[in-house]
Amino acid sequence: MNESLINVMLVEDDEVDVMNVKRAFKKNNIKNQLFVAENGLEALAMLRDESDDKIVPLPRIILLDLNMPKMGGIEFLKEIRKDEKLKNLSVFVMTTSNEDNDKVDAYNLNVAGYILKPLSIEKFISAVGILKNYWMLCEFPKINE
Repeated sequence: MNESLINVMLVEDDEVDVMNVKRAFKKNNIKNQLFVAENGLEALAMLRDESDDKIVPLPRIILLDLNMPKMGGIEFLKEIRKDEKLKNLSVFVMTTSNEDNDKVDAYNLNVAGYILKPLSIEKFISAVGILKNYWMLCEFPKINE
């Protein structure tokens, strides 16, 4: 799989966490384009081509915080799983919530993984490197844009 073909979306409202993801991408030499949305509503608009930030092709990987204003992560997951165009996107939750009910809700909505923050920056960089290995190994079906 050619990494340049896979766009990645980060749905995160905390600027420090966004900077940490960008730093982890750089440290892991990840060249994939990263699209950032500050909440679930903004992410849905971007994914559904209802905003000025058009994503072509659609991201295959979404890194999702759960605790955000306007539309939280679980609500966002429910929306994309109902959407024929978006339902098969791979979503990794990256959150501070260690609540079992959040984990159960996320896995019931078919997340690919649940990563607890805050990790040390070194562990976080390592975790993002592991995610890169995941998406580089996966073969994704073609999707209609």
